[in-house]
Amino acid sequence: MSAEVDKEIWSRWRLVLGKEAESKLTELGGGSSCLSPEEIIMDEALAAIYDNTTGGVEGGGSAGGRGGNGPSAPRLAKWLGDVRSLFPEEVVSIIQGDAMERKGWKQLLFEPELLASVKPDIGMVGTLLSLKGKIPEKTKDTARQLVQAVVEELQRRLEHDLRRAVTGALNRRQHSPLPSLTGIDWGRTIRRNLKNYDSERRQIIPEKMYYFDRAKRNKEWTIIVDIDQSGSMADSVIWASVIASIFASMPALDTRVVAFDTQVVDLTEQCENDPVDMLFGIQLGGGTDINKSVQYCEQFITEPKKTMFILISDLCEGGNQAGLIRRMRELREAGVQTMCLLALSDQGQPYYDERVAKQFARDGTPSFACTPGMLPALVEGALKGDDLSALSAKLTSTRKD
Repeated sequence: MSAEVDKEIWSRWRLVLGKEAESKLTELGGGSSCLSPEEIIMDEALAAIYDNTTGGVEGGGSAGGRGGNGPSAPRLAKWLGDVRSLFPEEVVSIIQGDAMERKGWKQLLFEPELLASVKPDIGMVGTLLSLKGKIPEKTKDTARQLVQAVVEELQRRLEHDLRRAVTGALNRRQHSPLPSLTGIDWGRTIRRNLKNYDSERRQIIPEKMYYFDRAKRNKEWTIIVDIDQSGSMADSVIWASVIASIFASMPALDTRVVAFDTQVVDLTEQCENDPVDMLFGIQLGGGTDINKSVQYCEQFITEPKKTMFILISDLCEGGNQAGLIRRMRELREAGVQTMCLLALSDQGQPYYDERVAKQFARDGTPSFACTPGMLPALVEGALKGDDLSALSAKLTSTRKD
């Protein structure tokens, strides 16, 4: 093993184990001497969060120092800058989140200069939304800019695929004589021209081409997004708000957005105007009365077979559980395309009420954790009338592969 490779291994172990392992690593041949100047700064940034000591960047010393006399916004701002410059983006999000939880620095984010140093991500938006009632006036504009940056990034990730899924499903309901290469209905064109098969060329010579109708139709479907705003659903709430705003911008959809805990809040108007306004209308935390929210949403269903109902919840019902199960069954029996997203995020399998989820499934409402990337295919399948349980199982299997 070369000296350079050996040094890299020692430095990685030193960064992972922290300063407490310094003496033992020195005995084995490693230690502080194996860290480069940049790695020493990196080590100090990690020590501020993960070392089992007091102080850190809150105190009067430098980042990673010990002791101090309380919060220090300039030092925390420097620490945030160090973290963003030294670590990959996905690691920065984890470290920032751990800093909020381990060190209780949430209140320090109320300083505009600190908030401007934070990497915008879903976790930080969730923290801001949970504290929004305490955000002082001087920080509100900075907080809104951070939320706006995250919302715009999520929209960029999803908007194209969602629009394509919706228009792709709806445009295949009617045909048009207007020529368009991208709009050719190949299935119908081939079937109608089989009689013109040329055996010598081994080709079909079409007499007539058939095209899908690309005309935009207004409010062809109603989509209802019913969002559980309990604290455990923070990431899902943010994704759901962005997705609902994309739905609301499509002329073919009549989009309704509802959020609930023990009370129900209609956010449709805010969704149509600005998804950031809608997010600030969310109140994370509190109890859960899913049945009450489903009952409220029923008023928007005028054509059941042209309605999609998306419930985003962990199904931990604090209200009338039997009533909830009955309502969801009746919606499905009436022809509404129903689905329950136990989580809408890039994270793993969430905690949820398995008994309620299984009963939903038996009654025809599939319940599953869904990554944002899976949603366009599910929406397209629902609009086409596909079996969503089978589709979700297929998508989940493909993602694991």
